[in-house]
Amino acid sequence: MRLVLADDESLTRGAVGALLGLEPDLVVVGEAATGDEAVDAVREHRPDIAVLDVEMPGRDGAEVAQWVAAHQPGTRCIILTRHARPGVLRRALAAGAAGFVAKSAPATLLADVIRRVHRGGRYVDPDLAMTALTTEDCPLTDRELEVLRTVDAAGAGGTAADIARRVHLSPGTVRNYLSSAMQKLGAGNRSDAVRHARDHGWL
Repeated sequence: MRLVLADDESLTRGAVGALLGLEPDLVVVGEAATGDEAVDAVREHRPDIAVLDVEMPGRDGAEVAQWVAAHQPGTRCIILTRHARPGVLRRALAAGAAGFVAKSAPATLLADVIRRVHRGGRYVDPDLAMTALTTEDCPLTDRELEVLRTVDAAGAGGTAADIARRVHLSPGTVRNYLSSAMQKLGAGNRSDAVRHARDHGWL
């Protein structure tokens, strides 16, 4: 089975690659440190499995999985992350990922999940799946989430006008979305709203 590994932490990527390389039926054919590099690696190598971190520069793991599902359906995606929150799980599965494994899991489990997914199966950490069933759904609309993601990407210095240009809305509309999101999340400011949404895996 041919694998592409994508993780912005080079030590983690190297360790996972080395451990999987010990398995006689697995071979790592490409590595990536960003979401865009992951897309390029999948496009170039056409692997059987892409093992993706959730949080990477550029496209995140869920966005890469969504691209793979649309453009390289012969590759199946597994999310490997330390951010094993229910909201992240929902995003990854909605994006087309077939497996979801926490970085705290033993390497033997990851190898077994790769084999299962390659055979057409799926795997989700059972404890996380149970938590996801009892966790609140995201109260934000798609537009509110889009604005919060843009705020997150722009950083603390981004103004409403900056955000508006990126999402093609008026500054007043952006302020309305931000106000609504803050109210729904009980946040005192937009940074708190972003932090709250990220902690729940909604961004």
